[in-house]
Amino acid sequence: MNERVRTLVEGRKERIRRALGREPARRPGDPALLSPEDREHLLGYARDLYENELAWEDITEEEYLEDGPIVALTFPGFMAFVRGLLLAEAMPDSLAPASPRPEVVEDVLVFLGERCLALKEELTAGGPEPDEDARRGAALDMTGRLMDLVLFELYGLDENEVRAVEAAGAPG
Repeated sequence: MNERVRTLVEGRKERIRRALGREPARRPGDPALLSPEDREHLLGYARDLYENELAWEDITEEEYLEDGPIVALTFPGFMAFVRGLLLAEAMPDSLAPASPRPEVVEDVLVFLGERCLALKEELTAGGPEPDEDARRGAALDMTGRLMDLVLFELYGLDENEVRAVEAAGAPG
């Protein structure tokens, strides 16, 4: 992870720490290590979900309100995947035990940080098409909000804690 991405991700984590006044507990993971191939496979799946759901929203604008998109509804499959990666308890009749993978969720946060930085760079470079810059700006806003939602899941924040973080203002 490059330093700019690390700074972006850590800044969002620090915002949560400041708003809560404490270090939030990251959800525990399965002690069995994933192979690098399995970890990359899961991250690749998250990338595909992100790109597909972002493209679908760009085409349909189904989840837009006057003040912008509803990110939780724009990325339902992505967020379900993140929740699945953090699942700590399986149903009694499940054929497989729960195997939470917060380390993969951390990889997902790095990916989202990389996307935010790439979108910022594309916006800075600008282009001849104002509509394209508007699309990139919307994607940047949605991706930043998605990072927050993933962090809320990773830390298992309840509704009151999420409200406290959101009331603290824009991420650092």
